[in-house]
Amino acid sequence: MVLYADFECPYCQAYIPQLMRWVKVNPDVALRWHHLPLAAHEPVASREALLAECFGETGGAPMFWDAVEWIYAHTQGNGQGVVESNNPPGLSSARQACMNDERAAAIVRTQTEEATAAGITATPTLRLLDGETGRTLKLEGAVDDDVLLSALDWLSSAPIVNREENTPPRMFVDDVGDMPR
Repeated sequence: MVLYADFECPYCQAYIPQLMRWVKVNPDVALRWHHLPLAAHEPVASREALLAECFGETGGAPMFWDAVEWIYAHTQGNGQGVVESNNPPGLSSARQACMNDERAAAIVRTQTEEATAAGITATPTLRLLDGETGRTLKLEGAVDDDVLLSALDWLSSAPIVNREENTPPRMFVDDVGDMPR
């Protein structure tokens, strides 16, 4: 599961902690983060993305996810950011230097460009991928637990095919009925 998110997005702020709890109780699901700071929340959203990226670069994945949780717990949202007097625990000089490094900024920029090229323009957005079937599904907005489970079940199920022709079944249009066409 790939999550596209903006640290200043109020919908992400409400939804992502819930999603992270859901992922923890569903160990078969791997969550991968992609930065998508929205123009309406700049420059704060990119600065917070750099913060999370630098925590991850200097402390590994657990520190990245700790930074994600901390930012969402402390941001005012909608481009207002975290109150300046409130620094995250563990903000070392190495992490501060990382935030001024072009390498971390390039990661945020590349992920944003890739999301835009894939037609992902809203946050939060989930792209579900099944490694065995190769199927993908894009879900925009805050998706509840039951919808996530149904989507994952659909992705992992075998596609329905006509066994004789090895093609998807044909759906015939019925001219009877009052449904608009």
